[in-house]
This record gives sequence, structure tokens and C-alpha cells, in this order.
Amino acid sequence: MKRTVLIAAVIAIATTAISAPAMANGLSIEQFGFGNAMGGAQSGLRNTIRGHQNGNWNTSVAVQHGRDNATSTFQIGNGNHSDTWQAGDRNTLGVGQFGNGHTSTVSQNGDDGIAAVVQVGSNCNANLSQNGTGDVSAVVQVCQ
Repeated sequence: MKRTVLIAAVIAIATTAISAPAMANGLSIEQFGFGNAMGGAQSGLRNTIRGHQNGNWNTSVAVQHGRDNATSTFQIGNGNHSDTWQAGDRNTLGVGQFGNGHTSTVSQNGDDGIAAVVQVGSNCNANLSQNGTGDVSAVVQVCQ
């Protein structure tokens, strides 16, 4: 069941990415339900990925290359997981996870990156890595 949901999500993302204009480099996904999955990859300039998952098995993956990348992931529900990676300069990244299973892995490469992770309720786990100069990061956790 999870595999079917993941395959459907990947096909939906691939179709959206192909049909969007090359210069737009923006992706926004909202998922409501119980078997959520998300993915993504971008390359180029000024990339944006936004994800909102409200359901049970939340999973998210976002990868960006280029400059001025922005990623935001917002998860409410049970299973929560987020994995994000960016490359380039002046990357911005935010992850908000509220409810139960939390896991988050954030990585940035480049200068002047900003990363923030907020996890509230239950199992929290954050792993943050930045490589460059002028980077700023914040992790806020209220685990139970």
C-alpha cells in the first residue's frame, strides 16, 4: 500500500515538474489523507518547493541545486519524516512538524544559508548540517 502511494506521488510530481515552465522552478504540494508521500528535485536558479502534509504517514523529500533555493515543509499528523538537501548560495529552509513521530534531516551547502526546524509533540529528532560561511540555523523542539 505504501509503495503504491509513493509511486503515485512520484508520478504526480514528475508530471507537474515537466508541465511547468522551465523558468518557474516552483513546486507546491498539499496532501490530506493517511498515506502521504512527497518528493522533489530541482536544478537552476531561484528554486522553490513548498509542501504541506496533513495526515498519518507523512513523508517528504526535497532536493534543490542552484542559487537562492527555498524549501518549506509543514507536517501535521502521525508518521512525520522530512529530508531536505540544498546546494548553492543564500538557501532558505524551514521545516515545521507537529504531532507524533517527527524526524528531520536538513543539509545546506553554500554561503549565507538559513535553516530552521520546529518540532512539537512526541518523538522529535532533528539532524542539521550546514557547510559555508554566514549560515544561520535554529532548532526548536518540545518532545514528549
